[in-house]
Amino acid sequence: MPETHIQTVFDRDLESIQAMIMKMGGLVEAAITDSARALEERDEALADAVRGNDAAIDDLETRVNEEAIRVIAMRQPTAIDLRTIVSVMKVSGNLERIGDYSKNIAKRATVLTQMSQIHDTAPAIRRMAKAVELMLIDALDAYIKRDEKLARDVILRDAEVDQMYNALFRQFLTYMMEDPRNITGCMHLHFIAKNIERMGDHVTGIAEQVVYLVTGELPAEDRPKADRTSFQKMTGE
Repeated sequence: MPETHIQTVFDRDLESIQAMIMKMGGLVEAAITDSARALEERDEALADAVRGNDAAIDDLETRVNEEAIRVIAMRQPTAIDLRTIVSVMKVSGNLERIGDYSKNIAKRATVLTQMSQIHDTAPAIRRMAKAVELMLIDALDAYIKRDEKLARDVILRDAEVDQMYNALFRQFLTYMMEDPRNITGCMHLHFIAKNIERMGDHVTGIAEQVVYLVTGELPAEDRPKADRTSFQKMTGE
């Protein structure tokens, strides 16, 4: 088979895989928004919908991985093309994890609807989720356009999400000390905030794959990290 034809077939396969990635990204963006809105609006039906829709995200990740493996086996891609295929699998894995965190938020949102609201924490959590959603939109845009500058900007913005998490963490501690009846609710809210912070880390992972695709090297490990709490170690989350 002529080399040009092989490359054309490979490009067509890659376009199909990337279309699945973008569909997956759209579902994940919606999951982030809807899980945070379910918490703020105490909407159990919306929380249930987020949990149910996670299966579609998981299915797409499976399909992406299966197709990527098939392409590797059938097309025997060059080193550069192989890098592209590997990055696709990494991106889909990060998206799947973000979907899982959204599902976890929806589960806790359902529990919190049975409790009294704790001050104005839900809107603050939704703002944090919105920041991560915007990061994800830009990370996927950078991936499609192979925009290293935009990808590096997304990586830097993760520090802002960490700072928002730190501020919420301090709020939760204050509320728990002020009234022991807030402890259970604040624990759930803390895990939700921590899940969103971890979403930011996975979005950063997608942006790092863009840098890898463009330059052939992952960014340095010493990227800014502003999460200064140790509570997750105490809780095992």
